[in-house]
Amino acid sequence: MSTSTTASVSTHILDTSVGRPAAGVAVHLSARSGRAADWRALGGSVTDADGRCKDLPALPEGTTHVRLDFAVEPYFEESAKKQADAQQDAPANRDSGAVFFPEVAITFAVTPGEHYHVPLLLNPFGYSVYRGS
Repeated sequence: MSTSTTASVSTHILDTSVGRPAAGVAVHLSARSGRAADWRALGGSVTDADGRCKDLPALPEGTTHVRLDFAVEPYFEESAKKQADAQQDAPANRDSGAVFFPEVAITFAVTPGEHYHVPLLLNPFGYSVYRGS
């Protein structure tokens, strides 16, 4: 929850390759208090069945930049196993079997008193983010 001296952050992930929320993705939150400051790990969460992280840590006062790190490789590996089981004749991955983007790191600036919802639209070969509401 944002206050007049802090910002707040929330996120969710939609796997656009299947049109469903991405459950079970680890998300880590870091913050810094200026462009030259070091990043400070604040903690993390895991997306629920709706693809949402409802319990990300609060941002400390003075935060100016935030980074969300999404560990998507384990999600896609598990997803590929499920697809391979469901479609035995289809390859699990068009490439070598490796995940193209094993992680997604999103960095953005924040202003005290504002809430930042950052949805991640994800597929095996690309992603997009935006400031949501």
